Amino acid sequence: MNRLLLAVMLLAFSGAVSAATLKIATITPEGSQWMRDMRAGADEIKERTDGRVQIKFYGGGVQGNDNKVLGKIRIGALQGGAFTPSALSSRYADINLYGLPMVFESIEEAAYVRERMDAKLQQGLEEAGFISFGFAAGGFALIMSNSPVVKTDDMRGKRVWIPEGDSISYASMEALSLSPVTLPLTDVLTGLQTGLIDIVGISPIGALVLQWHTKVKYISDLPLSYTMGLMVIDKKAFRKLSEPDQAVVRDVMTTLYENFDRQNLVDNEGAFESLLKQKIELIEFDVEDGNRLRAAMLESNRKLGEEGAFSMDLYNEMLAYVDEYRAQASAVPASAD
Repeated sequence: MNRLLLAVMLLAFSGAVSAATLKIATITPEGSQWMRDMRAGADEIKERTDGRVQIKFYGGGVQGNDNKVLGKIRIGALQGGAFTPSALSSRYADINLYGLPMVFESIEEAAYVRERMDAKLQQGLEEAGFISFGFAAGGFALIMSNSPVVKTDDMRGKRVWIPEGDSISYASMEALSLSPVTLPLTDVLTGLQTGLIDIVGISPIGALVLQWHTKVKYISDLPLSYTMGLMVIDKKAFRKLSEPDQAVVRDVMTTLYENFDRQNLVDNEGAFESLLKQKIELIEFDVEDGNRLRAAMLESNRKLGEEGAFSMDLYNEMLAYVDEYRAQASAVPASAD
């Protein structure tokens, strides 16, 4: 065979092997700013890799709930997805740490801890088989309901939504003698419409984007848990890309999630104000009952950790950083002479 022809054939074959389409599912609604930003990132990756890497996003939950998406990733029908942490807890339990009930009292506390622990959780995800690109804060999940919730007792006898796969929140609700109902995110709006669930915990921006706010009347001002989202790609699929192309994907997607992380908190504040303007009433949760609830949740968290639900070493490290932040915040600056 002519050497030139052989070289051309080898070059063509090499190009075919290195090209890849990464199919990624998300419940993010089509037409939303999040979806537009993700597709802009995909366009940049395609351009910077000369078309070798193309990312196809399936928005609006068309690929099914989290379990279905993870199943499709396992068989290679999808290469990745955008998830909440609880969806990935069966593969990496410690991804739930930030979202444990009532660990953080402020966004600033969470940010302080994340600066010190995000890299460890990302490494843990990679060891579990997923490449991630950072975490996008979603603000605090607040109680949203169709009857006012001022105290814990107001939730008794009501059906409280728990995300599918979130065994920690389920156990926490049972510890309070509440009635948890497990549903995937994709079914919650229908659950609110039909009365299958009465109470949800979600951030204002999440409620607005997913349209859950159309089926609730009240928001209680108690920060239940810190919420965040992340996108992961199956490590085996990712490593089929050349190293330069992996670097491009990491660069673009990390920047995208850094932007999400910053902007989401701003948008969440705006979403909260928007909900109030739409006549959803803000309820002040009883302070003493809130303190009792927090103590009960922290006790429940520790018990779950001791039973092996997550790493106690990482949990204790997280709480140590929380205490460190609170000590610094409460310190009175020395007055200047």
